[in-house]
Amino acid sequence: MQRSANVIWKGSVQQGQGAISTTSGALKQIPYSFTTRFGDTPGTNPEELIAAAHASCFAMATSAALTAKGLEPLNLDVKATVTIQKDGASWTVTSSHLELRGQVNDVTQGQFLEIAEDAKRNCPISKLLNAEISLDARLDERDERPWAPPPAH
Repeated sequence: MQRSANVIWKGSVQQGQGAISTTSGALKQIPYSFTTRFGDTPGTNPEELIAAAHASCFAMATSAALTAKGLEPLNLDVKATVTIQKDGASWTVTSSHLELRGQVNDVTQGQFLEIAEDAKRNCPISKLLNAEISLDARLDERDERPWAPPPAH
């Protein structure tokens, strides 16, 4: 299986801009630039996209690991924070921190953390990243309200 994205970049690194598209159509000509990456201009950047990929992959890996143990994940809310730091003349992604809040019936905090750690190690995006990956996982009380997507972070 292969997935792909296409980027068109025009101009110098500091003055230019690019547009990101994916073959699925989920991203269509999404603009990005030096100032969306390192400044305050609204728009995306590679690190934000890596964080989105890591959070979504980890959520699915956690769901699969819970399901494999006969547990039903009612709600998994994942936030990934990717850190980029200056490394001499260049930049390096140094870490990705995963925050997981979950609602799962019939599981203890210890079991939940063990399953989440396993998912962190085995998520394909975790395996791809050559950076420190940390995890903060907490099992929340079950909410009796109907499921709704979590608010954007």
